[in-house]
Amino acid sequence: MENASQLKPPTTTTTPGIYGGDYNLSTSNYTSNYTYHVVNNFTTVSTSETDANKEDNNVAFQAGLGLTLTLITLATTLSNAFVIATIYQSRKLHTPANFLIASLAVTDLLVSMLVMPISALYTVSQTWTLGQVVCDIWLSSDITCCTASILHLCVIALDRYWAITDAVEYTKKRTMRRAAGMIATAWVIAISISLPPFFWRQVKAEEMTSCNVNTDHIFYTIYSTFGAFYIPTLLLIALYGRIYVEARKRILKQSHNKPGKRLTSAHLITNSPGSVASTTSLNYGTNDTTSQCENATANTANVNQVKVTVSDALLEKKRISAARERKATKTLGIILGAYIICWLPFFIYTLIVAFCESCFHPELFDIFTWLGYLNSLINPIIYTMSNEDFKKAFHKLIRFRCCRA
Repeated sequence: MENASQLKPPTTTTTPGIYGGDYNLSTSNYTSNYTYHVVNNFTTVSTSETDANKEDNNVAFQAGLGLTLTLITLATTLSNAFVIATIYQSRKLHTPANFLIASLAVTDLLVSMLVMPISALYTVSQTWTLGQVVCDIWLSSDITCCTASILHLCVIALDRYWAITDAVEYTKKRTMRRAAGMIATAWVIAISISLPPFFWRQVKAEEMTSCNVNTDHIFYTIYSTFGAFYIPTLLLIALYGRIYVEARKRILKQSHNKPGKRLTSAHLITNSPGSVASTTSLNYGTNDTTSQCENATANTANVNQVKVTVSDALLEKKRISAARERKATKTLGIILGAYIICWLPFFIYTLIVAFCESCFHPELFDIFTWLGYLNSLINPIIYTMSNEDFKKAFHKLIRFRCCRA
């Protein structure tokens, strides 16, 4: 039997370590070290694949977002351009009221051309690369044009309010010059809201990576949000509320002032067995009517072939009045609803972030901003498609362009 001291020791080899130094690998621990290297390599490969997938997903998201914002911008430009072209081409639409709508379309067109393309680039890239000068021009254009668009809605509402509450007197005052004065007032207010940030802007020597309005000045934030949104919104609600009340009064007054008469008419159905090719009118409630009806039915072989129509003019007038009231309510609801849904989130965000920066996620700003821009796409649809004269002129313009093409 051999001595314990004569047994061979485990075989050991020396190999350079990956991070420097030497590792002594024996046959007893070779398996564990091999497993470590395999797991380490697998982890590295998995992390690389995850990063690559994230990068691909990010690129796909940016491409989809860029395409969506581009389509919204193009749709806004085309819709407002068609409104302007339609009003310009049709002489029937050359009225002070339509002049205000054309001015609103011009304002929204400026939003789609001066503001939305740069905003789309900034939203997709999430970094500003166009320098300080372009940043100042873009921010001032954004504030001015969007505020002017909102104030145009107030101008249009004010014009409609005067037209329905003081129709006789306002008809004399409703001129192109007056409409131009109202438009100029809207632009002056919009410019006065966009100018103050220029007085405290700081020119940055280093490279810019962001372009935002400075919210450190709380008083300016309150002044701009209330001047551009909250006060105009209260004015819109008050004006359209009064318009609805006055329109409803007129509709009900017209239906009560003109009482309807119930008329009954009957005629024989032709091409039926035993009928005669003649029509007999009946006036309900007279003796002559009864005799005429008896004579008419006596000449037919089948009484069931006589068709009687009862027309109640009073009920018809009430039905028309109710339809007009529903249409007025629907139109006003769409106008106010679309405006508030588009702009309210943005101005709530802007006002609250000035006092509490951590109250909202920063990415919500881009969503709320583009929701506000979407109002410039909705405006030409709402303010023109409810007008029958405008729809006719619009279809005529489309047919004219198609024929020329």
